[in-house]
Amino acid sequence: MSRKITLSTIAENLGVSTATVSLALRDSPLVADITRDKIKQSAADLGYIYNRRAASLRTSRSGIIGVMVHDIMNPFFAEILKAIEGELGQSRQTFLLCNHNDDLDIQTSFIQTLLQFGADGVIISPTIGTRAEDIQAIEDNGLPVVMIARWVEGSSAPVFRGDDKKGIFISTSHLLELGHREIAFIGGLRETSTGRDRREGYLSAMDKAGIEPRSEWQIGSEATRKAGYDRVRAMFADGIKPSGIVCFNDLVAIGVMSGLRSIGLEPGVDVAVTGYDDIAEAEITSPSLTSVWNGQQEAGRLAARAMIAILSGNPPPRERVLIEPQLRVRESTCPPPDPASHQDN
Repeated sequence: MSRKITLSTIAENLGVSTATVSLALRDSPLVADITRDKIKQSAADLGYIYNRRAASLRTSRSGIIGVMVHDIMNPFFAEILKAIEGELGQSRQTFLLCNHNDDLDIQTSFIQTLLQFGADGVIISPTIGTRAEDIQAIEDNGLPVVMIARWVEGSSAPVFRGDDKKGIFISTSHLLELGHREIAFIGGLRETSTGRDRREGYLSAMDKAGIEPRSEWQIGSEATRKAGYDRVRAMFADGIKPSGIVCFNDLVAIGVMSGLRSIGLEPGVDVAVTGYDDIAEAEITSPSLTSVWNGQQEAGRLAARAMIAILSGNPPPRERVLIEPQLRVRESTCPPPDPASHQDN
């Protein structure tokens, strides 16, 4: 039977103590760089695999962070997750991912699993229906919480997200400045903080311009391409024909542009369309999509750093950090067409 590779095996191979090996493999600054590199190389050569369970018994830490988001298929969340992974990796933290799809039972089950396995903390974009008491209960059970993208009213857990209200205010104002007055808002669910905040940004911009948006101009939906496609087709079929459409996110906007084409209208020519989040796809759509950068990568980095700081005993202020949005104008927005030609469509 082959001999199991342990810290002692590496120590004996190099003539150092097991304590030195342990510190080196955890990137401790107490070990000189040259010694740390030799130990890591020896561990790799011997095929040593870090025993996280044993380490957790020694340190009372598992090195595991739970991360929960609504939809990992949405590039917005993929960009957040990539940033979180990069930051946690630098601190030798591993994350377990849950896609809750706005199912409160899935969120609850995942939290219970994290607690059972002794996870160190959780970064969460909370599901619809999450209450401040739910977040507090997680923390009361010894699991630090950092929220990202969404927030829960009444919770004191730190939050990192884009300024959704301001961002949609900016994109709606962009269409108003181009001369649009009949502007629809498509996408988002009012049960979520992002859905409420982005709709509020739209209403605030319209109110500032002295325009009362009709209820039929405000269409809630899932934040998907298919929802955008279906909603805009239904809108025009019902005789609602805005000259500009502000979309909840880029996926909805891309679906809206496909839906407009399916009924013979060209986005960026016949109807102006704005997205939100400025995912990588926005720049290469046809036409390229005017969007608002929402800082998802920065939010991911800040949330991960906050969690690391909490675990290091230096928790950040328990506050809501809003990242400044930036409008990125591209080809999908234009002045309104001639009213006569618009009525013909």
